Amino acid sequence: MTRFLRPFGILLAVLFFTLPTLWMLGTAFKPAAEYIGTSLAFWPNTPTLAHFIQLFDEGVMRRLLNTLVVSVGTTAVSLSIGFISAYALVRYRFPAKLDLLFLLLVLLIKTLPPIVVAIPLYRVLNALNLLDSHLGLMLSYQIYTLPFCIWMLLSFVRQIPIDLEEAAALEGAGLMQRLWRVVVPLAAPGLVATLIFAMLLAWNEFLFALLFIQSPSQFTLPLYIATFTTENQTFWGPLMAIGVLSSLPVLLLAGYLQKHLLRGFAMSPQ
Repeated sequence: MTRFLRPFGILLAVLFFTLPTLWMLGTAFKPAAEYIGTSLAFWPNTPTLAHFIQLFDEGVMRRLLNTLVVSVGTTAVSLSIGFISAYALVRYRFPAKLDLLFLLLVLLIKTLPPIVVAIPLYRVLNALNLLDSHLGLMLSYQIYTLPFCIWMLLSFVRQIPIDLEEAAALEGAGLMQRLWRVVVPLAAPGLVATLIFAMLLAWNEFLFALLFIQSPSQFTLPLYIATFTTENQTFWGPLMAIGVLSSLPVLLLAGYLQKHLLRGFAMSPQ
């Protein structure tokens, strides 16, 4: 019975996750007359590129570039600081259990609802004259991406044998040399897995971008996508087309790094 149900369950799960994607892909190429009708067909009878052409005419590449800059900058800062923090927490002893206190603080920040920190962040960015700027977004996104990176990298750094570092130290390697030549290569799968998830967090973030960005020229993709849903109408064609375009960069990155990503999942603790 179990042997019979397992393939059925897997098929059901695959259909559950792939059908919305197929529907989005098909609608992106449908003319308006087809997607507002009663047809439930996934693929259009008369495929069109009109929705994509509309997006390019409205400057979607500028929004895509904005999102890429913010996501890459956010991920680079979070991954760098997160890796150093995780290494220090694993390898060094802190007095008065400061490491435990720090981890509890990181966990508390990670679990806070975004709106709780949005208003204080707004005042800070305003005082620093960083509102309506990509640098301000990168710094504000650290509230969630940095705790995530620290917690995720802790488990990977713990699995690196300290004997290897001690052997390198006996041969005269300094801290930076040990980090670069021993720790980073061994933690590479974990770093890649953390990079992808941190980038996804920054890529999809909406609330902070909505509060801190006012100029349309500075919009990231989540803000731009929201403009296709108004009080009176939803523009399904362009909405599905921008959904396809915004998914491609992350899918390509995950596909290119899938070997390291799978190794990272294999290294993660059960």
